[in-house]
Amino acid sequence: MKKTAFFPGSFDPFTKGHEDIVLRALTLFDEIVIGIGQNSNKNRYFNLEKMKGYIESTFAGKPVRVVTYQNLTANVAHEYGAKFIIRGLRNTTDFEYENTISQMNRYLNEELDTVFLITSPPYAAISSTVIREVHRYGGDVTEFLPYSL
Repeated sequence: MKKTAFFPGSFDPFTKGHEDIVLRALTLFDEIVIGIGQNSNKNRYFNLEKMKGYIESTFAGKPVRVVTYQNLTANVAHEYGAKFIIRGLRNTTDFEYENTISQMNRYLNEELDTVFLITSPPYAAISSTVIREVHRYGGDVTEFLPYSL
């Protein structure tokens, strides 16, 4: 039976830290579905369709699908046959936030488990929020992204 994991996020932008999590998750799962969610609390900075294309090109030839969604993550994971959600953790603050979401996803879909992967040290300080700010003010963010904007 194929093991599929769902990796949800706003990915605004998708960073080398995200890429690292996906590559490591591919050693555990047969397929990763990256879900670019539309967060009702956030306005996107980077174009959604362009970001989807950047992520698809990053994983060309690998068992990775990229989808966009506006629904509960637990429902979308089920739609794609995923029994696991992948989340990267940079620090204890991430854990507190992600643990709460994990519990709710499990409540909404009792077959869904969350697998936490600790961010690799070179990527622990990278956050999409900081990258957006640097980019907004003309800074070079290419070192933090697995593709060229």
